Amino acid sequence: MHRIARALAAVMLLVPVAVAGCAQQSAPEVRPTAAMPTPSPPEPVELTPEVAQETFRTYVINEDVARAAGDERLALTWTSDGQSQLTAAEFRKAAYDGDPVRRFDYGKPELYVPKLRGGGYPQWFVASVDRSVVGDADGGRRVLMSFILRGADRRWSLTSVVVVDRKAGLPEVAIDDDGYAEALASDDTSVLIRPQEMGGIHATMAAEGDGSVAAKVMEAGSRTSGYYERAEEAKEKAEKDDLKLTVVPTATSFPYFGLRTEDGGGLIIYSLYRNASLTSEAAAGDPDAPRPEIPEEAEHLLDGTVEGDQVDTASTLHFAAYDPPRADGEGDAPADGESSSAEPSASASPDGEKKDGADEDGEKKDGEGKARVVGDNGAVTRASTPAPKKN
Repeated sequence: MHRIARALAAVMLLVPVAVAGCAQQSAPEVRPTAAMPTPSPPEPVELTPEVAQETFRTYVINEDVARAAGDERLALTWTSDGQSQLTAAEFRKAAYDGDPVRRFDYGKPELYVPKLRGGGYPQWFVASVDRSVVGDADGGRRVLMSFILRGADRRWSLTSVVVVDRKAGLPEVAIDDDGYAEALASDDTSVLIRPQEMGGIHATMAAEGDGSVAAKVMEAGSRTSGYYERAEEAKEKAEKDDLKLTVVPTATSFPYFGLRTEDGGGLIIYSLYRNASLTSEAAAGDPDAPRPEIPEEAEHLLDGTVEGDQVDTASTLHFAAYDPPRADGEGDAPADGESSSAEPSASASPDGEKKDGADEDGEKKDGEGKARVVGDNGAVTRASTPAPKKN
């Protein structure tokens, strides 16, 4: 009996300990919550010629890595805006043709780094540099490469490349003693065409030709009024094939840049779209109706078939133009697409004599005192064949 009593006493002593152990296991341990640190926004980095030099060097290295590997995604991480569209189209064209993507050799760049006010964003600069295709040393050309940084937490990217004409004289950009260029405000009125209106003026020339009011301030040529002339010829050819061609050039929302030149004018870099649509004039559902063919320059963007009666293409075009200084007493250039009522006033000196570049009616002679395109670059970047519409 005594042994039984002692055993029961031992069991009773163990039960509270076991219960306490269970309670400790089931109850979660309460720990203080660690406060997450709030990251501080990155400090803006001042844009200097040294920063621009390093940015250019970094881009060239990474571009070559991407092109050597045929890595379109990697290449696109270093581009933006219209240059992304052109880069993607170039990679797809190379793949379609079974060719390697072009690689480039670069010379020593001349950097146009504006002294931006306030140190805010976006920041940008332009590099003027000799570039040749690897394996084609004789094909070297001068190019203007525009870089942009949209925020402290973003990466510098190449937003446009313009190939400078071999025969066009690239205007000298004014550089101060500290190595900085002067950026033109978007609405600067010291130049003939305000930078923000250059794209619209050019698009008007491309849409209407040298008879447009825009021809009062922009020189006619293959990259301005020539677009209109080629479009008219293509429309006539389409009509003979019972097709209809519509071509619409427009300004874009891509960044544009203006730099002061040594003569007080400006070097303006900007972009345009050129949208084209080729459609069948025959009634829908007619099995014998002509079908538009895919343009050769767009074959790599489509699968080779046209199910419906329409082919749409869009080209991305980059330009650089010299914008001459405004003469004394000269009125504003016509705004984007404005009618002739907005044409510039006659260019006359205070003593009544006509200024250089003006004819007897006060209008500028072609190529004299007008904005002129000094370089371009572009390609078809989008194409589609809409399905036939159901009746």
